[in-house]
Amino acid sequence: MLEVRRSAERGYFDHGWLKSYHTFSFADYHDPAWIAYGALRVINDDRVAPGQGFGKHGHRDMEIITYILEGELEHQDSMGNGSIIRVGDVQRMSAGTGVTHSEFNPSDKQEVHLLQIWIHPEVNRLAPSYEQKHFAAADKRGRLRLIASHDAEDGSVVIHQDARLYAGLFDGAERADFPVAAGRRAWLQVARGAIAVDGTRLQAGDGASTAGPAQLKLQGGAQAEVLVFDLP
Repeated sequence: MLEVRRSAERGYFDHGWLKSYHTFSFADYHDPAWIAYGALRVINDDRVAPGQGFGKHGHRDMEIITYILEGELEHQDSMGNGSIIRVGDVQRMSAGTGVTHSEFNPSDKQEVHLLQIWIHPEVNRLAPSYEQKHFAAADKRGRLRLIASHDAEDGSVVIHQDARLYAGLFDGAERADFPVAAGRRAWLQVARGAIAVDGTRLQAGDGASTAGPAQLKLQGGAQAEVLVFDLP
């Protein structure tokens, strides 16, 4: 059975340069009913204004995944990495013992729309590390494409947790089934558009969870972009 977290129920802050929805408690938003979902700690739905961004700040003991929906994000960190993250890119930064970084919208015209995801690592005090890969839209069309996993399966980025993250694009008759094994749990996040999951209609910003054993049926997509987390 799905438990649904509607978009409008999320925490929301408008900082002018940043508009951010928080699925789980984050910064000044605290809801004891929505601290995390297992190892999944943060899903922030951020829109950053042109020429603005997050100045240098630190993290530790967290797996941080950035998923771009529109625009571009410029990244610099204390490990010496510098890159532009674009639509289709998945960036993974393992903060481990500590890392500082900054993230800015390099465009002077277009906002950047992204999901920032935090997952607790299986162990703390790891050496910080960084990875960025591109996953073409064609590889996600009408299917759930593995984009992050513990063992880099199928060319996915590595996360230091027994978790798997999939991304899919669904429109019209396109559909997919997603099995959730016994002893596992799943979180589904609709990033854009709309889709039906086990007959429940979900819109952009909505999330839904279930525990295994289960079989999620995704269908009836309307320009939908979906992330599915397979979690311990």
